[in-house]
Amino acid sequence: MCGRYASSRHPADLAREFEIDELRLSMPLEENYNVAPTDEVYAVLERAPREREARDGDVERQLRAVRWGLVPSWAKDRSIGSRMINARMETVAEKPAYKKAFAQRRCLLPADGYYEWYDTEQKDAKGKPRKQPFFIRPKDGGTLAMAGLYELWPDPDKAPDDPGRWLWTCTVITTNAADHLGRIHDRMPLMVDRSSWDAWLDPTRPGSLDLLVPASPDVLEAYPVATLVSSVRNNGPQLVEPLPLEDVT
Repeated sequence: MCGRYASSRHPADLAREFEIDELRLSMPLEENYNVAPTDEVYAVLERAPREREARDGDVERQLRAVRWGLVPSWAKDRSIGSRMINARMETVAEKPAYKKAFAQRRCLLPADGYYEWYDTEQKDAKGKPRKQPFFIRPKDGGTLAMAGLYELWPDPDKAPDDPGRWLWTCTVITTNAADHLGRIHDRMPLMVDRSSWDAWLDPTRPGSLDLLVPASPDVLEAYPVATLVSSVRNNGPQLVEPLPLEDVT
């Protein structure tokens, strides 16, 4: 599962790294070290250019801000998105909520890293295992390119010509966690290698699970962080600071 992550890169930096053709942003998103479901996040995707510039088969790579929690185009209301932040690799190509998006609306979701919670041997006041958060990031400090899907949902309460009628949403594709991370949580986001970005993003090509890979053990590192991250009210770079081992319960 991927239920929280950190995203602090400036759009200009993402534009260079992901070779963006067009920034489709009204304004940059604020740095967010505690990205939670329904938050706005950056998505890298490919679509046809503006009508006046488009030729048959043309696509441009765009950076957009979309809402985390996919809302299928057929959904009755947007509230379903809060329960669809992750799509399982095992069923993403067939499940009705994701099938069309997997075929044509694939994206990359840039992240500094993501959080998972580990059940410790200690108990809380209710007798349940105390949860220790871990931050999982690239060892080299680079950007994670998480595999994602995006959708456009037409708001039935807005007029067809209303520019704000279409809600853009996304989901993170997950898989079984690698052994060194499975001790923390049994699921993890899938990554897309740089060499596969073009094929994954190309909407004229069918989706292929072969382009998705779990990060190898030598790419990611995991370390404990303060329980501050457990509350969505907390934010800031202090959330990703390593916790001294003697403070880990």
